[in-house]
Amino acid sequence: MQKKDDLALTQIKSQATAGRIRVTQHAAQEMAEEEASLDEVLEAIQNAEILEYYAEHRRGPCCLLNGRTKQGRFLHVVCTTAQPVLVLITVYEPKPPKWTTPGVRGEKR
Repeated sequence: MQKKDDLALTQIKSQATAGRIRVTQHAAQEMAEEEASLDEVLEAIQNAEILEYYAEHRRGPCCLLNGRTKQGRFLHVVCTTAQPVLVLITVYEPKPPKWTTPGVRGEKR
């Protein structure tokens, strides 16, 4: 799966760098609640890794990214992987109990 990850990440980072992005209303609300700026989200995307794929998402194929801002803050970003514009679906800071660490899910309840 490394090849798929590399291709998807390359496309996502390229779209983000070029400013070919669209922030959904949900993502904008989550960013406001998390006090995360668009610049921070874009920083996190630039050094992100793919944690999960959602092939059957209603917006088309998507993935969950885990990235870190220049200030060291971890952010999770759910975004599209197969559209000409990068659609940011949600953004949040991974915290317990849902996340044990930024890359490891906590126990399901």
